[in-house]
Amino acid sequence: MMAVNNPYQSYENNQVLFAKKEELPLLLYTGAIKFILQARMAMEKKDWERTNDRIIRAQKIVSELMVTLDMDIEVSKSLILLYDYMKQRLIEANTKKDEQLLGEVQNMLTELQETWKEAMKIVRPT
Repeated sequence: MMAVNNPYQSYENNQVLFAKKEELPLLLYTGAIKFILQARMAMEKKDWERTNDRIIRAQKIVSELMVTLDMDIEVSKSLILLYDYMKQRLIEANTKKDEQLLGEVQNMLTELQETWKEAMKIVRPT
């Protein structure tokens, strides 16, 4: 039996596949924030399986952010430490089922997302 394709999921996948290099971190931040929000909602409902799944998805995105850094750029040396910290906090949030830790990482990602949006305006004004 074939699975029915989710058009929204296909759109999201294509958005990442065809994103310009400078847009990719923004999409990754958005995805990680979305999964953390879903994990927090699942945690409130004590749906531990969904909580675990969504936190792991957010961790994978943070790992992707880490491997895509250009370490020849000075800011990458700070970002890799920040991403590593976020990843550790996500692992801790998952093992302790700690919603506050998820909030901490969500706030950091949101701040990075806003900073990236501002940087893109400078690089590519509308």
